[in-house]
Parts: sequence; structure tokens; C-alpha cells
Amino acid sequence: MYQHLWESGDAVALEVGKAVCVGRNYVAHAKELNNPIPDSPLLFIKPASAFCHFQSPLVLNTTLGEHHYEAELVLLVGETIDNHTREPLQHICGIATGLDLTLRELQSKLKQQGHPWECAKAFDNSCSLTPFRAVNGLDENSVLHYRFWQNDALKQHGDSSLMIFSLASLLTEISRYFTLNPGDIVMTGTPQGVGALNEGDTLALQLQDAPLYSATVTVRR
Repeated sequence: MYQHLWESGDAVALEVGKAVCVGRNYVAHAKELNNPIPDSPLLFIKPASAFCHFQSPLVLNTTLGEHHYEAELVLLVGETIDNHTREPLQHICGIATGLDLTLRELQSKLKQQGHPWECAKAFDNSCSLTPFRAVNGLDENSVLHYRFWQNDALKQHGDSSLMIFSLASLLTEISRYFTLNPGDIVMTGTPQGVGALNEGDTLALQLQDAPLYSATVTVRR
């Protein structure tokens, strides 16, 4: 069973909840997929059954189709954030990186038909997370960097200062619709450079100067 972990390897003493995810939060990523730049955050949810650790083996269910990676900065909620919460960044207790795994062909088909994305975004093990670095809230001016490598090639470099919607504004907008409970996470959007995963790929994720986490892709047919 999945359980959030700290960088030390200790379990996080919070019940695992949901993931609220943000689409198209970097201009260059929206453009690379020929999507319009949103006027407000594009939100969707992954259930707890989507969570898995970013570790070897990273198992893909290829009967569902080709999986694309989307590396993201992830926030861990330590105290409840609702539509009455002031300074929501002070309720964040951890930061990490993760992969929002996407069935791109299915997503494109569903979008063309005007249907919801859940089958392409919220399937089992579609939210692969590194351990969290503990923080005592985040400053409004915090600038966070993260990187993703595929087969030793740098594919994505995220920079929170380049997000269309800031971390604080994301939490405020999310909590208008969904109360964030302790143990919930927020996946804050992916920068340009997304692509397909292949059997045997070696992957690596790094947040700031945190340890480098790696995984090797295997498939289940």
C-alpha cells in the first residue's frame, strides 16, 4: 500500500488523500501540445489509487496504451486548506517531484469527443512520487527548481517562477472548489519537454539540491 515518505525514508504521519492536478501551467508546455493558454487553472483529480513510489521497477500497464511522462513539482498539504484559508502556503508541510503519467493518445481522443480525461490521467499508478522534503510552509516568493532525465538526457527543467499561476494562487483557486485535507497533494503542472516512456528506460528526478531519485521502466502486458 502506498504511503507518503520523507527524504529520510520515514513514513509521513498523514493519511493518503487525493491529488489535485493542474494542467497547462507553463506557457511553453501548452504550446508544445497546441493547447490554448488558460485564463484560470485547469484542474483535475487523481484518486489515492493512482499513487505509487518513484522507484525501480516503475511498472507500466501497456494494455492501456503508450504512457507519457510529465514531471511536476508536488506540494504536500499538512493542514486543511479551504475557501476561508488565508496564506495557504503556510499549510504546506512537504515538497517533492513526481510524474503525472498520461495516456496521451487516449487523452487526445477524449478531448476531441468532449469527454472527461479521467481514464487518461487518473488510472492506477499514474501518480509516481519521490519522497517529500519537509518544509514549514512556503514563502510567497519561493522559487523552486526541479529536473527530469530520461536515459541520462535532461528532458524537463521546471521553475516555479515561470508558472502561469503562482503556487499561492493555485492553492487559493483549488480551495474554492475542493477542500485540501492533510495528506492531499497538489501537482502544480509540467514544463515543456514531455514525451513517451519505453521499456528499459532509466529515469531520474531531482528537486533543487535534494538527492537524485532514479527508476527503471518495466512493462506489464
